[in-house]
Amino acid sequence: MSGFRVTGFVTGLCIALVASSAWADSSAFVGRWHWNRAQSTLPSGEPVPKDITAEISRADSTHVKWSITVRAEQGQSTVETFDTVPNGEFYPISSDTTAAFSLTGSTLEATFKGPAGQTDTLTCTLAANQKKMTCKGVLNDGAGHVTNYVDVFDRM
Repeated sequence: MSGFRVTGFVTGLCIALVASSAWADSSAFVGRWHWNRAQSTLPSGEPVPKDITAEISRADSTHVKWSITVRAEQGQSTVETFDTVPNGEFYPISSDTTAAFSLTGSTLEATFKGPAGQTDTLTCTLAANQKKMTCKGVLNDGAGHVTNYVDVFDRM
């Protein structure tokens, strides 16, 4: 799984976190989330991870903080931890990637920008029972090639 795609998984979780602050006084998204492989649709050509788990520890109007563990089919795990401001402005999240998050009504959008002009834009919504989050994404490689995908997460 490419680093930019891992960022996409994280983006979906971050969007949901921002949404929880806007939709309710309590942070409905704080807790553990598990990627639903069967209901998700990966971009063509991307390796399928064996498992993805997220631990969301903070979600409020000043910060969202979470960690994500991605386990590859070969068994290697990658853990990343993030703490960012959800104000719609681009902030660096790694040495070569920036991200911005915004809320419009009950829909959240996030855009990640990579060093070669590639982008990953997600639109996430939360199920009425707050046990499922669906994130529809669009990857653009910076050269005009666009790929759509869907990530679905279940509360653990």
